[in-house]
Amino acid sequence: MIRLLLAAGIGAAVSLIGTKLLITALTRRRIGQPIHEDVPEGHTVKAGTPTMGGLAIVAGCVAGYLVSDLYDGVFTWTGLVTVAAIAGAGVVGFFDDWLKISRERNLGLNKRAKMIGLLVVAVGFALLMLWLTNVHTSISFTRWDDMGLTLGKGVWAVWAVLLILGSANAVNLTDGLDGLAAGSGALVFAAYVFIGYWIFRHPSYGISVGLDLAVVAAAMMGACAGFLWWNAAPARIFMGDTGSLAIGTALAALALSSSTALLLPVLAAVFVVETLSVIIQVAGFRATGKRVFRMAPIHHHFELAGWPETTVIIRLWMITGACTALGMALFYREFLRAGGLD
Repeated sequence: MIRLLLAAGIGAAVSLIGTKLLITALTRRRIGQPIHEDVPEGHTVKAGTPTMGGLAIVAGCVAGYLVSDLYDGVFTWTGLVTVAAIAGAGVVGFFDDWLKISRERNLGLNKRAKMIGLLVVAVGFALLMLWLTNVHTSISFTRWDDMGLTLGKGVWAVWAVLLILGSANAVNLTDGLDGLAAGSGALVFAAYVFIGYWIFRHPSYGISVGLDLAVVAAAMMGACAGFLWWNAAPARIFMGDTGSLAIGTALAALALSSSTALLLPVLAAVFVVETLSVIIQVAGFRATGKRVFRMAPIHHHFELAGWPETTVIIRLWMITGACTALGMALFYREFLRAGGLD
């Protein structure tokens, strides 16, 4: 328990202080986020707000994890590979953010370059997990053997890459309102603190690194919370792709490592719905020439329907909280169903 408190506390402190330092440094240099023209009118006033705040989130996660593990002298390859993947995705996002700033346009890396960067991170994570750890190569809901869908190493690697790419892009699409992605991410990471610690306390799950997974989740939870202090509406800084890609990669990596990949869409349902709204919008427009939503992702649809930005944010946080509670309830239900208390 001390390790979890250390990870969360250090992650929050580093992110809180680091974000403030970033705001000061970026403001002094007049480095700010360009705003895309195709957004609700109220967002144009945000032009020039400092971005790349995700650097503080990644730093908080790395610091929280390392300090916690140094305290107990216990590092696992699963934890190290997961944190490395988070940092790697942050680096890809940083290059994207930096190009947006330097070009003074809301265009960073092109789609191919960003995809290649994320592919390198995702493939690296999958291969290192297969090489260095005893990760279960199955598609599962709450435990590695609950569905009986065991994959070969090659197929699992493809599955892992697709999940990381999908999760990273889902958080990236959700990051359009002040504090939405950071607040929602913190709630889902809180769920993974519980899941990781529960796995650690119950060896029947067949995962020996549950505590280290909980430590990573606690560090990310704290880092998101520390960043949210400055990112809450009206935001004084944006996380940028640096933060959104790191958060999405962290969620997928934790799900894969804990054999809860199919539970992730329940816990992170808001991210899933945001992504589906974009897919539906594009497909609907191509098929009929008409828009299904006023604007996608769906949080902009609600804004154009007359909801104030803070109302949209808080209601989506509430939905995320309900979904994480449902996910944890399903996780515990499956534990009971499998005779976990016997």
